[in-house]
Amino acid sequence: MNRKMLYMIVSITLMISLSACGSVNNKSVSVWQTTGINNSVNSGTNEDNTTNTGSDVISDEDNSINKADNYNVENGTKEYRGFVLDNVLHSATEGDIHYNVYIPDDYDGSESYALFMTLPGYQGLYFQGVGENVRTEEFGFAARDYIPKMIIVAPQLNDCGDTSARQTIALTEYFLDAYNIDKSRVYAEGYSGGGETMSRVMGMQPELYTAYLQCSSQWDGAYDKVVNSRTPVYFVIGEKDEYYGSEPSRKAYNELHSLYRQQGLSDSDIDKLLVLDIKPTSYFTSKGITNQHGYGGSLFVRDESIMNWLFAKVR
Repeated sequence: MNRKMLYMIVSITLMISLSACGSVNNKSVSVWQTTGINNSVNSGTNEDNTTNTGSDVISDEDNSINKADNYNVENGTKEYRGFVLDNVLHSATEGDIHYNVYIPDDYDGSESYALFMTLPGYQGLYFQGVGENVRTEEFGFAARDYIPKMIIVAPQLNDCGDTSARQTIALTEYFLDAYNIDKSRVYAEGYSGGGETMSRVMGMQPELYTAYLQCSSQWDGAYDKVVNSRTPVYFVIGEKDEYYGSEPSRKAYNELHSLYRQQGLSDSDIDKLLVLDIKPTSYFTSKGITNQHGYGGSLFVRDESIMNWLFAKVR
């Protein structure tokens, strides 16, 4: 059988299989996803006995597809404002991890995108209802204005403890492995209870993240690893936060600042890595807000100076 006939058979088989499958990971199958198959046909020995060497190089996008096959993921079927709701990563070590995800329409795996992990307060945990985190918080939507080419993951975990922290790490690692992610731009944010969880993540594997924004919360994690990884942290909270108060944030800032000083960093160097932003009561009342904790997240997400700090960071 000559090579032209072989190519025609493979092409017809491919067309039939695509018409049956239709999509991969809820995205239409496109040319970039079949590059590896075409390359396998075009590579080898030519009519003149020369060898094709460049056509059988595996691209980043092909690698992403192959790696995604290594995970057991159940894709969600409903959407809310661009987020696909209630996807589940079935982790062999961390159990079922529920999450909502926004993947820009132009993502096709050929270009690396930033990644943003946003953890909600208590009202957005999974038992509160599917999608309650993205229905009640705006971080996942506002982020699109700062980096359009960014995949946004909004996990719905079960609590604010170590189990949820490990699940957040497992989910982050899944996206880093299965998608074409720019590892120099991996951002994290946690509001209220989500900040408790993400601070635990920072105490475990902060090196995964470019920077972390903690809103209206407290630090429950360890300090040493985040200092050693030089992961920037921004604390923002109202001075009279009704749930936490501002003192826990001040304490965490001081602990981290002291550790940086012990490593020989100057105050100016530390200021690039660590920010304590305690908002006065006037910050809230000037906008007609009296509940600093309940409305802190809705104000901070609209504060360009806060959000710009996070998304301007590049590792």
